[in-house]
Formats: sequence, structure tokens, C-alpha cells
Amino acid sequence: MPLRVIFMGTPDFAAATLAAIAGAGHAVAAVYTQPPRPAGRRGLELTKSPVHRLAESLGVEVRTPVSLKGEDEQAAFHDLKADVAVVVAYGLLLPKAILEGTRLGAYNGHASLLPRWRGAAPIQRAIMAGDAETGMMVMKMDEGLDTGPVALAQRVAIGPDMTAGEVHDALAASGARLMVEALAALEAGTLRLTPQDPDGATYARKISKEETRIDWRLPAADIHNRIRGLSPFPGAWCEMPAAGGVERVKLLRSTLAQGGGVPGAILDDRLAIACGEGAVRLVELQRAGGRPVDAAAFVRGLQTLPERLL
Repeated sequence: MPLRVIFMGTPDFAAATLAAIAGAGHAVAAVYTQPPRPAGRRGLELTKSPVHRLAESLGVEVRTPVSLKGEDEQAAFHDLKADVAVVVAYGLLLPKAILEGTRLGAYNGHASLLPRWRGAAPIQRAIMAGDAETGMMVMKMDEGLDTGPVALAQRVAIGPDMTAGEVHDALAASGARLMVEALAALEAGTLRLTPQDPDGATYARKISKEETRIDWRLPAADIHNRIRGLSPFPGAWCEMPAAGGVERVKLLRSTLAQGGGVPGAILDDRLAIACGEGAVRLVELQRAGGRPVDAAAFVRGLQTLPERLL
């Protein structure tokens, strides 16, 4: 028999799993997601999350509590009488009463090869660290931070120039398939859990604003990994001399290049930039208020190519 599922998630990454679960024939009792947030240029319009919008299109009840710590919210969760909770990038901590509030517990789809990169930003941190692979894991949740036993895993290669956006999309598709596989095994009573080895655990802390500015004194490999690890959001950036001051430029794609020089120096009209060691070539950029363009279009849009980036 299909399982009765409570789904808990918020962004596009989670919506892929919700769609797969519904498509596999499981009964989605309710969806929990973050409340609508201000969006748009003026921040005046409340926008529903991707999971919220998908749930409504599926005719599923949507709940948007700001906390699950209260007894009333926990009782309402229990009253759904679900078999299992599925959690993917939800955004709220789950108290013990919620983790144990379904017949079979709560299972999380996490975007790393646990115990590496526990925490909030596993995709970005894996790329910024230069990892050659990452993956999706389905684990049974406990009260720790991504510390529960692992049920299933699938590895995904990280190409040398892949961005966080590209890895995100690959993992979202992989995670959706993996969760459906896990629910089928759970339904059949064949799902096996393996405790995580705490050795090698690393923490994927949230990206800070300070990390997004590029320091050209760093080695080229570190700069390249930071650019692609922060693309498309929040985006690495630097400044460029402009008439009357400086202009902020977002750096969306790069690749390693030959050459060297004073850090930040523009080495050619194809935007090879000298770093502390080696050089990177900027492949896609975005001027303030503009749209993303390739390097050739970026250079054509300048009156004069500056000598260096700041």
C-alpha cells in the first residue's frame, strides 16, 4: 500500500522530491513549508515558496508555521496520522515530538556525502573546497545536525568548471529518485540504516557576505572554486574602475588560465585575470543593473578596458 506522507520543504530543490513522491502514488497528507516572504524590487509582494505553489497545484493542504515547538502545532502534526515525514531543505529545526510524530519517523534528503558537509550550505561548500564529487543521501533524522543513520546514497561528480547551480540541479533530480526508492523500501520493510562514521565530519556553515568578495591575492584555484561555488546565488563579486569611481561586477563563471602578474591585473581582452598564484579567465559576468553576459559581450560594453580589477 502507498505510504501516507507529510512533506516538509521549501525551495525548488525540495519541490523536485515532492513531485516525485506524489508521482509515485504516495498519499501526501499535508505539506509544511516556510511562510510567504516579501519579494520583488520593493519587497512589498508576499511570494509563496516553490513547494507551496506545487502543493497547491496538487491539491494538498499547506501549513506554514513559524515554529514547531508549540504543543498545538505538534498535536496538529500528530493528528495527520502519517506513516512517515519526508524533509528536504525545510528551514526549521524539528523537535523530538515532530521527529517521532509519525509511525516510521522522519527521513531527510541531504545534498552531501555525509558525514562530510553537514549543515546549511553543503553544495556551495563542496565546490568551494574543490571536492571532485558530492552526492545525495537519505538518512533517518535524529536530534543532531545531519547526524542520523544513512539509508541510501548516490554519488554525483563535480566537473572542474561546474557551478553550484548546475550541481544543485543534478542533485535535485538525484535526490527525488533516491527518496522514492527509499520510500518503496520502507513500505516493503527492506530499508537498511547504517550509522554515520563521525570521522571526517565537516560543517557546511552558511555563506557570509564577507566571503562573496573576491580577493585576487588568493591562488587561482581558490578563486575559481569560489566563483563557481557561489554561482548563481549569492554570486561572487569584485569592483572595477569606472568613470567617477568604481563599479561592482558579479562573477558567474570562470575557468583556470595561463599567466600571472599583479593580483587583479587584466592580462588580455579575453579577461584572464592574474591571481596570487596563476590566473583565472572570467567566462560570464554581470554589471550592476545588467544581465549576465559572456566575456566578449562584457568587454564590448566597456568604453575602455581597465588595467585591473579591484
